[in-house]
Amino acid sequence: MIEIAPTTAWGLLGLAPLLLYVVLVFRDVDILAATAICVVLGGILSHQTPVSFGAALANGMTSFLALVGLIIMLGRGLGEVLNATGVSHTIVHRIIYGIGVDTEKKAMLGIMAACMVIVGLLGTMAGGNAIIAPIVLPVAAAVGLSRSTVGVIFQAVGEEALILGPFTPPVITLLGLTGLGYGEMLLYVSGPVALITLAVTWLMIQRIQRNTRESNPYQPPEETERFEPTPRNRRATAVFILCFLAAVVYGIAVKAPTSFVIVIMLGLSVITGLAGGLRFDEILGHVARGMAGNVGLFLLFLLLDPFIVFVNQAGGFAALTALIKPMMEIGGKPAIVVTGGFLGAFGISGATVATMKLLHEMFGTLLGSHGVSMLAWALALVVATRVNNFVFPGANMASSLGFAESVDMKSMLRNGWTVGACQLTFLILFSLFFA
Repeated sequence: MIEIAPTTAWGLLGLAPLLLYVVLVFRDVDILAATAICVVLGGILSHQTPVSFGAALANGMTSFLALVGLIIMLGRGLGEVLNATGVSHTIVHRIIYGIGVDTEKKAMLGIMAACMVIVGLLGTMAGGNAIIAPIVLPVAAAVGLSRSTVGVIFQAVGEEALILGPFTPPVITLLGLTGLGYGEMLLYVSGPVALITLAVTWLMIQRIQRNTRESNPYQPPEETERFEPTPRNRRATAVFILCFLAAVVYGIAVKAPTSFVIVIMLGLSVITGLAGGLRFDEILGHVARGMAGNVGLFLLFLLLDPFIVFVNQAGGFAALTALIKPMMEIGGKPAIVVTGGFLGAFGISGATVATMKLLHEMFGTLLGSHGVSMLAWALALVVATRVNNFVFPGANMASSLGFAESVDMKSMLRNGWTVGACQLTFLILFSLFFA
Protein backbone atom coordinates (compact mmCIF):
# COMPACT_ATOMS: atom_id res chain seq x y z
CA MET A 1 0.00 0.00 0.00
CA ILE A 2 1.38 3.41 -1.00
CA GLU A 3 1.36 6.03 1.75
CA ILE A 4 0.75 9.62 0.71
CA ALA A 5 3.01 12.14 2.42
CA PRO A 6 1.32 15.16 4.03
CA THR A 7 3.06 17.53 1.59
CA THR A 8 1.81 15.47 -1.36
CA ALA A 9 -1.72 15.38 0.03
CA TRP A 10 -1.67 19.16 0.44
CA GLY A 11 -0.27 19.53 -3.05
CA LEU A 12 -3.15 17.53 -4.48
CA LEU A 13 -5.41 20.30 -3.22
CA GLY A 14 -3.72 22.45 -5.83
CA LEU A 15 -5.57 20.45 -8.46
CA ALA A 16 -8.91 21.73 -7.13
CA PRO A 17 -9.16 24.50 -9.76
CA LEU A 18 -8.80 21.94 -12.54
CA LEU A 19 -11.41 19.66 -11.02
CA LEU A 20 -13.79 22.55 -10.42
CA TYR A 21 -13.24 23.69 -14.00
CA VAL A 22 -14.32 20.31 -15.32
CA VAL A 23 -17.42 20.32 -13.12
CA LEU A 24 -18.41 23.82 -14.21
CA VAL A 25 -17.84 23.07 -17.89
CA PHE A 26 -19.98 19.94 -17.76
CA ARG A 27 -22.70 21.87 -15.97
CA ASP A 28 -22.77 24.20 -18.99
CA VAL A 29 -21.43 27.22 -17.11
CA ASP A 30 -20.12 29.87 -19.53
CA ILE A 31 -16.50 29.02 -20.31
CA LEU A 32 -15.20 32.52 -19.58
CA ALA A 33 -17.00 32.67 -16.24
CA ALA A 34 -15.78 29.16 -15.32
CA THR A 35 -12.19 30.10 -16.14
CA ALA A 36 -12.39 33.33 -14.14
CA ILE A 37 -13.74 31.48 -11.07
CA CYS A 38 -11.00 28.85 -11.26
CA VAL A 39 -8.27 31.45 -11.73
CA VAL A 40 -9.39 33.14 -8.52
CA LEU A 41 -9.45 29.79 -6.68
CA GLY A 42 -5.99 28.97 -8.04
CA GLY A 43 -4.72 32.33 -6.87
CA ILE A 44 -6.02 31.65 -3.35
CA LEU A 45 -4.51 28.15 -3.17
CA SER A 46 -1.14 29.37 -4.48
CA HIS A 47 -1.15 32.23 -1.95
CA GLN A 48 -1.19 35.06 -4.46
CA THR A 49 -1.33 38.63 -3.22
CA PRO A 50 -3.20 41.31 -5.17
CA VAL A 51 0.15 42.48 -6.49
CA SER A 52 1.36 39.03 -7.59
CA PHE A 53 -2.08 38.24 -9.02
CA GLY A 54 -1.91 41.37 -11.14
CA ALA A 55 1.63 40.47 -12.23
CA ALA A 56 0.45 37.03 -13.32
CA LEU A 57 -2.31 38.58 -15.42
CA ALA A 58 0.20 40.99 -16.93
CA ASN A 59 2.52 38.08 -17.77
CA GLY A 60 -0.41 36.46 -19.50
CA MET A 61 -0.39 39.36 -21.94
CA THR A 62 3.03 38.25 -23.20
CA SER A 63 2.31 34.51 -23.14
CA PHE A 64 1.96 32.18 -26.11
CA LEU A 65 -1.75 31.94 -25.40
CA ALA A 66 -2.11 35.71 -25.77
CA LEU A 67 -0.29 35.50 -29.11
CA VAL A 68 -2.67 32.78 -30.26
CA GLY A 69 -5.61 34.88 -29.08
CA LEU A 70 -4.43 37.80 -31.20
CA ILE A 71 -4.01 35.51 -34.22
CA ILE A 72 -7.55 34.19 -33.76
CA MET A 73 -8.91 37.73 -33.67
CA LEU A 74 -6.98 38.65 -36.83
CA GLY A 75 -8.26 35.47 -38.49
CA ARG A 76 -11.82 36.56 -37.74
CA GLY A 77 -10.95 39.91 -39.27
CA LEU A 78 -9.63 38.22 -42.42
CA GLY A 79 -12.87 36.27 -42.59
CA GLU A 80 -14.82 39.55 -42.64
CA VAL A 81 -12.71 40.80 -45.54
CA LEU A 82 -13.24 37.53 -47.43
CA ASN A 83 -16.99 37.89 -46.95
CA ALA A 84 -17.00 41.53 -48.02
CA THR A 85 -15.10 40.78 -51.23
CA GLY A 86 -17.13 37.68 -52.06
CA VAL A 87 -14.04 35.48 -51.81
CA SER A 88 -15.52 33.17 -49.19
CA HIS A 89 -18.70 32.74 -51.25
CA THR A 90 -16.67 32.02 -54.38
CA ILE A 91 -14.56 29.40 -52.60
CA VAL A 92 -17.62 27.73 -51.05
CA HIS A 93 -19.39 27.71 -54.41
CA ARG A 94 -16.41 26.07 -56.13
CA ILE A 95 -15.83 23.52 -53.38
CA ILE A 96 -19.45 22.45 -53.07
CA TYR A 97 -20.48 22.55 -56.72
CA GLY A 98 -17.07 22.03 -58.33
CA ILE A 99 -15.27 19.47 -56.17
CA GLY A 100 -18.44 18.03 -54.68
CA VAL A 101 -17.88 18.54 -50.95
CA ASP A 102 -21.59 18.75 -50.26
CA THR A 103 -22.21 16.47 -47.25
CA GLU A 104 -21.22 16.56 -43.61
CA LYS A 105 -18.85 13.58 -43.83
CA LYS A 106 -17.14 14.90 -46.96
CA ALA A 107 -16.63 18.24 -45.24
CA MET A 108 -15.23 16.54 -42.14
CA LEU A 109 -12.74 14.60 -44.24
CA GLY A 110 -11.82 17.71 -46.20
CA ILE A 111 -11.15 19.78 -43.08
CA MET A 112 -9.15 16.93 -41.55
CA ALA A 113 -7.01 16.63 -44.68
CA ALA A 114 -6.42 20.38 -44.89
CA CYS A 115 -5.49 20.56 -41.21
CA MET A 116 -3.15 17.56 -41.45
CA VAL A 117 -1.28 18.94 -44.46
CA ILE A 118 -0.95 22.59 -43.41
CA VAL A 119 -0.10 21.97 -39.73
CA GLY A 120 2.26 19.12 -40.65
CA LEU A 121 4.09 21.30 -43.16
CA LEU A 122 4.25 24.49 -41.10
CA GLY A 123 5.05 22.71 -37.84
CA THR A 124 2.77 24.95 -35.81
CA MET A 125 -0.76 24.00 -34.80
CA ALA A 126 -1.93 27.53 -34.02
CA GLY A 127 -0.41 28.94 -37.19
CA GLY A 128 -1.72 26.17 -39.42
CA ASN A 129 -5.28 26.29 -38.11
CA ALA A 130 -5.24 30.08 -38.25
CA ILE A 131 -4.48 29.94 -41.96
CA ILE A 132 -7.10 27.36 -42.93
CA ALA A 133 -9.92 28.52 -40.62
CA PRO A 134 -11.17 31.43 -42.78
CA ILE A 135 -11.28 29.05 -45.76
CA VAL A 136 -12.95 26.00 -44.24
CA LEU A 137 -15.44 27.64 -41.85
CA PRO A 138 -17.73 28.89 -44.64
CA VAL A 139 -17.69 25.39 -46.14
CA ALA A 140 -18.52 23.90 -42.72
CA ALA A 141 -21.40 26.35 -42.37
CA ALA A 142 -22.70 25.58 -45.86
CA VAL A 143 -23.00 21.83 -45.21
CA GLY A 144 -24.26 22.19 -41.63
CA LEU A 145 -21.25 21.21 -39.52
CA SER A 146 -21.44 22.54 -35.97
CA ARG A 147 -18.81 24.71 -34.31
CA SER A 148 -18.24 21.93 -31.77
CA THR A 149 -17.41 19.41 -34.50
CA VAL A 150 -14.96 21.70 -36.25
CA GLY A 151 -13.23 22.60 -32.98
CA VAL A 152 -12.63 18.94 -32.15
CA ILE A 153 -11.30 18.29 -35.65
CA PHE A 154 -8.90 21.22 -35.44
CA GLN A 155 -7.37 19.97 -32.21
CA ALA A 156 -7.34 16.22 -32.77
CA VAL A 157 -5.90 16.39 -36.29
CA GLY A 158 -3.54 19.24 -35.46
CA GLU A 159 -2.06 17.34 -32.51
CA GLU A 160 -1.29 14.34 -34.70
CA ALA A 161 0.04 16.44 -37.58
CA LEU A 162 2.71 17.72 -35.20
CA ILE A 163 4.05 14.20 -34.64
CA LEU A 164 3.85 13.19 -38.30
CA GLY A 165 5.40 16.14 -40.15
CA PRO A 166 9.11 15.52 -40.87
CA PHE A 167 10.22 19.01 -39.81
CA THR A 168 7.94 19.79 -36.87
CA PRO A 169 9.62 20.68 -33.55
CA PRO A 170 8.26 17.59 -31.67
CA VAL A 171 9.52 15.21 -34.37
CA ILE A 172 12.95 16.82 -34.61
CA THR A 173 13.29 16.73 -30.82
CA LEU A 174 12.10 13.12 -30.60
CA LEU A 175 14.54 11.90 -33.25
CA GLY A 176 17.39 13.76 -31.60
CA LEU A 177 16.70 12.37 -28.14
CA THR A 178 16.13 8.74 -29.14
CA GLY A 179 18.41 8.39 -32.17
CA LEU A 180 15.63 6.75 -34.18
CA GLY A 181 15.20 7.25 -37.92
CA TYR A 182 12.17 9.15 -39.22
CA GLY A 183 10.75 6.13 -41.05
CA GLU A 184 11.14 3.85 -38.04
CA MET A 185 9.58 6.42 -35.76
CA LEU A 186 6.70 6.96 -38.18
CA LEU A 187 6.00 3.24 -38.58
CA TYR A 188 6.13 2.15 -34.95
CA VAL A 189 5.47 5.27 -32.88
CA SER A 190 3.79 8.33 -34.40
CA GLY A 191 1.88 6.43 -37.07
CA PRO A 192 0.02 4.08 -34.70
CA VAL A 193 -0.70 6.91 -32.22
CA ALA A 194 -2.09 9.10 -35.01
CA LEU A 195 -4.15 6.22 -36.42
CA ILE A 196 -5.69 5.51 -33.02
CA THR A 197 -6.43 9.18 -32.44
CA LEU A 198 -8.00 9.81 -35.82
CA ALA A 199 -10.12 6.64 -35.67
CA VAL A 200 -11.44 7.50 -32.21
CA THR A 201 -12.00 11.13 -33.14
CA TRP A 202 -13.91 10.15 -36.30
CA LEU A 203 -16.33 8.12 -34.21
CA MET A 204 -16.61 10.86 -31.60
CA ILE A 205 -17.34 13.67 -34.06
CA GLN A 206 -20.22 11.72 -35.55
CA ARG A 207 -21.87 11.77 -32.14
CA ILE A 208 -20.83 15.35 -31.42
CA GLN A 209 -22.26 16.49 -34.75
CA ARG A 210 -25.59 14.78 -34.03
CA ASN A 211 -25.79 16.40 -30.60
CA THR A 212 -24.69 19.91 -31.59
CA ARG A 213 -25.96 20.29 -35.17
CA GLU A 214 -28.87 22.40 -33.95
CA SER A 215 -27.51 23.76 -30.67
CA ASN A 216 -24.14 25.11 -31.85
CA PRO A 217 -24.42 25.88 -35.58
CA TYR A 218 -22.62 28.41 -37.72
CA GLN A 219 -24.52 31.32 -39.20
CA PRO A 220 -25.92 29.90 -42.45
CA PRO A 221 -24.26 31.55 -45.47
CA GLU A 222 -26.33 33.11 -48.20
CA GLU A 223 -27.66 30.58 -50.70
CA THR A 224 -24.63 29.41 -52.67
CA GLU A 225 -26.76 28.07 -55.50
CA ARG A 226 -27.92 31.61 -56.27
CA PHE A 227 -24.44 33.10 -55.99
CA GLU A 228 -22.68 33.76 -59.27
CA PRO A 229 -19.10 35.03 -58.84
CA THR A 230 -18.42 38.30 -60.64
CA PRO A 231 -15.12 38.99 -62.44
CA ARG A 232 -14.05 41.04 -59.40
CA ASN A 233 -14.93 38.14 -57.07
CA ARG A 234 -12.90 35.76 -59.19
CA ARG A 235 -9.96 38.14 -59.34
CA ALA A 236 -9.95 38.64 -55.56
CA THR A 237 -10.24 34.89 -55.01
CA ALA A 238 -7.33 34.16 -57.36
CA VAL A 239 -5.19 36.79 -55.62
CA PHE A 240 -6.08 35.38 -52.21
CA ILE A 241 -5.27 31.78 -53.18
CA LEU A 242 -1.95 32.72 -54.82
CA CYS A 243 -0.87 34.87 -51.86
CA PHE A 244 -2.01 32.19 -49.43
CA LEU A 245 0.08 29.51 -51.18
CA ALA A 246 3.07 31.86 -51.42
CA ALA A 247 2.86 32.60 -47.69
CA VAL A 248 2.72 28.89 -46.83
CA VAL A 249 5.71 28.07 -49.05
CA TYR A 250 7.70 30.97 -47.63
CA GLY A 251 6.83 30.01 -44.06
CA ILE A 252 8.02 26.45 -44.66
CA ALA A 253 11.21 27.59 -46.39
CA VAL A 254 12.31 29.94 -43.61
CA LYS A 255 10.83 27.84 -40.78
CA ALA A 256 8.85 30.86 -39.67
CA PRO A 257 7.58 30.93 -36.05
CA THR A 258 3.95 31.22 -35.06
CA SER A 259 4.24 35.02 -34.87
CA PHE A 260 4.70 35.08 -38.66
CA VAL A 261 1.00 34.24 -38.95
CA ILE A 262 0.20 37.79 -37.78
CA VAL A 263 1.87 39.10 -40.93
CA ILE A 264 -0.03 36.54 -43.03
CA MET A 265 -3.40 37.52 -41.57
CA LEU A 266 -2.87 41.25 -42.02
CA GLY A 267 -1.19 40.89 -45.41
CA LEU A 268 -3.90 38.66 -46.85
CA SER A 269 -6.59 41.01 -45.52
CA VAL A 270 -5.08 44.07 -47.18
CA ILE A 271 -4.10 42.46 -50.50
CA THR A 272 -7.38 40.57 -50.91
CA GLY A 273 -9.42 43.61 -49.93
CA LEU A 274 -7.67 45.84 -52.46
CA ALA A 275 -8.07 43.19 -55.18
CA GLY A 276 -11.77 42.97 -54.29
CA GLY A 277 -12.33 46.69 -54.75
CA LEU A 278 -12.28 47.82 -51.10
CA ARG A 279 -10.58 51.00 -49.93
CA PHE A 280 -7.82 50.72 -47.35
CA ASP A 281 -9.95 52.29 -44.60
CA GLU A 282 -12.80 49.89 -45.44
CA ILE A 283 -10.44 46.92 -45.12
CA LEU A 284 -9.28 48.05 -41.69
CA GLY A 285 -12.90 48.58 -40.67
CA HIS A 286 -13.81 45.00 -41.63
CA VAL A 287 -10.76 43.65 -39.81
CA ALA A 288 -11.63 45.62 -36.67
CA ARG A 289 -15.26 44.46 -36.71
CA GLY A 290 -14.17 40.87 -37.15
CA MET A 291 -11.66 41.12 -34.31
CA ALA A 292 -14.30 42.63 -32.02
CA GLY A 293 -16.31 39.42 -32.32
CA ASN A 294 -13.55 37.48 -30.56
CA VAL A 295 -12.74 39.82 -27.67
CA GLY A 296 -14.31 37.37 -25.21
CA LEU A 297 -12.09 34.54 -26.45
CA PHE A 298 -9.02 36.77 -26.20
CA LEU A 299 -9.87 37.48 -22.55
CA LEU A 300 -10.33 33.75 -22.01
CA PHE A 301 -6.83 33.12 -23.34
CA LEU A 302 -5.36 35.76 -21.02
CA LEU A 303 -6.93 33.97 -18.05
CA LEU A 304 -5.87 30.46 -19.07
CA ASP A 305 -2.16 31.24 -18.68
CA PRO A 306 -2.30 32.21 -14.97
CA PHE A 307 -4.84 29.41 -14.44
CA ILE A 308 -2.24 26.73 -15.27
CA VAL A 309 0.55 28.69 -13.56
CA PHE A 310 -1.40 28.87 -10.31
CA VAL A 311 -2.16 25.14 -10.35
CA ASN A 312 1.55 24.49 -10.78
CA GLN A 313 2.55 26.93 -8.03
CA ALA A 314 0.00 25.39 -5.68
CA GLY A 315 1.86 22.07 -6.04
CA GLY A 316 -0.81 20.23 -8.01
CA PHE A 317 1.42 18.87 -10.76
CA ALA A 318 4.26 18.12 -8.33
CA ALA A 319 1.89 16.09 -6.17
CA LEU A 320 0.76 14.08 -9.20
CA THR A 321 4.40 13.44 -10.03
CA ALA A 322 5.03 12.11 -6.53
CA LEU A 323 2.07 9.74 -6.84
CA ILE A 324 3.04 8.41 -10.26
CA LYS A 325 6.74 7.76 -9.60
CA PRO A 326 6.16 4.76 -7.26
CA MET A 327 4.82 2.88 -10.30
CA MET A 328 8.46 2.16 -11.14
CA GLU A 329 8.75 0.11 -7.95
CA ILE A 330 6.63 -2.52 -9.67
CA GLY A 331 9.84 -3.32 -11.51
CA GLY A 332 11.05 -3.93 -15.01
CA LYS A 333 11.32 -1.95 -18.19
CA PRO A 334 7.57 -1.69 -18.84
CA ALA A 335 7.12 0.17 -15.55
CA ILE A 336 9.74 2.74 -16.55
CA VAL A 337 8.10 3.37 -19.92
CA VAL A 338 4.57 3.57 -18.52
CA THR A 339 5.69 5.81 -15.65
CA GLY A 340 7.39 8.19 -18.06
CA GLY A 341 4.27 8.37 -20.20
CA PHE A 342 1.90 8.94 -17.31
CA LEU A 343 4.24 11.42 -15.64
CA GLY A 344 4.40 13.55 -18.76
CA ALA A 345 0.67 13.24 -19.36
CA PHE A 346 -0.50 14.24 -15.88
CA GLY A 347 2.50 15.52 -13.92
CA ILE A 348 4.27 17.99 -16.20
CA SER A 349 2.64 20.97 -17.85
CA GLY A 350 4.59 22.88 -20.47
CA ALA A 351 5.67 23.13 -24.08
CA THR A 352 5.98 19.82 -25.94
CA VAL A 353 9.69 20.14 -26.71
CA ALA A 354 10.52 21.16 -23.14
CA THR A 355 8.47 18.28 -21.72
CA MET A 356 10.24 15.75 -23.95
CA LYS A 357 13.67 17.02 -22.95
CA LEU A 358 12.79 17.10 -19.25
CA LEU A 359 11.41 13.55 -19.24
CA HIS A 360 14.45 12.25 -21.14
CA GLU A 361 16.80 13.85 -18.63
CA MET A 362 14.80 12.55 -15.66
CA PHE A 363 14.80 8.95 -16.93
CA GLY A 364 18.11 8.92 -18.80
CA THR A 365 20.00 6.83 -16.23
CA LEU A 366 17.19 4.32 -15.82
CA LEU A 367 16.84 3.90 -19.58
CA GLY A 368 20.49 2.98 -19.93
CA SER A 369 20.79 0.77 -16.87
CA HIS A 370 17.67 -1.26 -17.70
CA GLY A 371 18.24 -1.38 -21.47
CA VAL A 372 14.87 0.13 -22.32
CA SER A 373 14.00 0.03 -26.03
CA MET A 374 14.17 3.47 -27.63
CA LEU A 375 11.04 2.64 -29.63
CA ALA A 376 9.09 2.13 -26.43
CA TRP A 377 10.59 5.24 -24.86
CA ALA A 378 9.82 7.30 -27.96
CA LEU A 379 6.22 6.15 -27.71
CA ALA A 380 6.15 7.19 -24.05
CA LEU A 381 7.38 10.69 -24.97
CA VAL A 382 4.83 11.04 -27.77
CA VAL A 383 1.91 9.77 -25.69
CA ALA A 384 2.94 11.91 -22.73
CA THR A 385 2.81 15.14 -24.70
CA ARG A 386 -0.31 14.25 -26.71
CA VAL A 387 -2.37 13.12 -23.71
CA ASN A 388 -1.40 16.22 -21.72
CA ASN A 389 -2.80 18.42 -24.50
CA PHE A 390 -5.95 16.33 -24.80
CA VAL A 391 -6.97 16.09 -21.14
CA PHE A 392 -6.05 19.58 -19.87
CA PRO A 393 -7.56 22.84 -21.24
CA GLY A 394 -4.25 24.17 -22.51
CA ALA A 395 -3.13 26.30 -25.44
CA ASN A 396 -3.87 23.81 -28.21
CA MET A 397 -7.36 23.02 -26.98
CA ALA A 398 -8.25 26.65 -26.40
CA SER A 399 -6.83 27.80 -29.73
CA SER A 400 -8.81 25.12 -31.58
CA LEU A 401 -11.97 26.38 -29.92
CA GLY A 402 -11.11 29.90 -30.95
CA PHE A 403 -10.37 29.11 -34.59
CA ALA A 404 -13.65 27.18 -34.82
CA GLU A 405 -15.46 30.16 -33.24
CA SER A 406 -16.81 27.82 -30.56
CA VAL A 407 -17.03 27.85 -26.77
CA ASP A 408 -18.05 24.21 -26.37
CA MET A 409 -15.24 23.02 -24.10
CA LYS A 410 -17.36 20.05 -23.01
CA SER A 411 -17.10 18.37 -26.41
CA MET A 412 -13.36 19.06 -26.52
CA LEU A 413 -12.80 17.41 -23.15
CA ARG A 414 -15.02 14.44 -23.96
CA ASN A 415 -13.08 13.70 -27.10
CA GLY A 416 -9.79 14.47 -25.38
CA TRP A 417 -10.37 12.09 -22.49
CA THR A 418 -11.51 9.32 -24.82
CA VAL A 419 -8.47 9.77 -27.07
CA GLY A 420 -6.17 10.05 -24.05
CA ALA A 421 -7.48 6.82 -22.53
CA CYS A 422 -6.94 4.96 -25.82
CA GLN A 423 -3.42 6.34 -26.24
CA LEU A 424 -2.42 5.37 -22.69
CA THR A 425 -3.86 1.89 -23.16
CA PHE A 426 -1.79 1.48 -26.31
CA LEU A 427 1.31 2.65 -24.42
CA ILE A 428 0.76 0.06 -21.67
CA LEU A 429 0.27 -2.77 -24.14
CA PHE A 430 3.25 -1.71 -26.27
CA SER A 431 5.52 -1.46 -23.22
CA LEU A 432 4.63 -4.99 -22.08
CA PHE A 433 5.78 -6.51 -25.35
CA PHE A 434 8.44 -4.16 -26.75
CA ALA A 435 10.09 -2.35 -23.82
